[in-house]
Amino acid sequence: MNQLGLPFALNAKMRWCNFSGDKNQQIIEFLTNIFDQSSVSVVYIYGDKSSGKTHLLQGCTFEALEQSLGVVYLDFAQEMPDGILNGLEDNDWVCIDNVGYLDKNQQQELFDLYNRATHTSVKLIVSGSVLPGELTLLKDLKTRLSLATIFCLENLDDESKKDIIQQQMNERNIKIDRKIYDYLFKYYSRDLTDLLNAIDQLDKTSLQQKNNISIPLVKQVLDI
Repeated sequence: MNQLGLPFALNAKMRWCNFSGDKNQQIIEFLTNIFDQSSVSVVYIYGDKSSGKTHLLQGCTFEALEQSLGVVYLDFAQEMPDGILNGLEDNDWVCIDNVGYLDKNQQQELFDLYNRATHTSVKLIVSGSVLPGELTLLKDLKTRLSLATIFCLENLDDESKKDIIQQQMNERNIKIDRKIYDYLFKYYSRDLTDLLNAIDQLDKTSLQQKNNISIPLVKQVLDI
């Protein structure tokens, strides 16, 4: 397995097998098919906050690793060193998350990477919050990204989000009443990332206190 030394760890739970949304499966099918293609592919994925962009790109990274391919995953919502995009076209897959966070130097680096990639068989997967043309990026880079195969992630409804949380609870062998989710959605947040972070806090506190996750515990931990 080949992977660039990263300043952070991948989340082992972000796999394609547990990626939700019926329409989103079409994106996974497309990405699965290009694993067998020898030509360069550029794919741009966009969607709202917590729509699953990071989950999809990290899942792609795990798929490549399992096939012993050279792969790099970079999340530019986190600070990155200068020049980190240089030479990445030598990999089989390059996953660039949160492209909207690139500074001007990094934008130029990605533009140059895109141009070099056209002479290779690298698969370049980029995510952003909106369509390329709506990003605040260098004009030439926006033009290049607009030429990619573009997919919009499906927005999940509340029940789908609850199913995702329940799946994670099942994996931890934790029993939790669905009314807890209803309470969180009503009084805390409907954002999936916020909800998953809240569940992590509740899980840790319940273990420390040796109590089940209950509404009184939710009020105590989350101050709601």
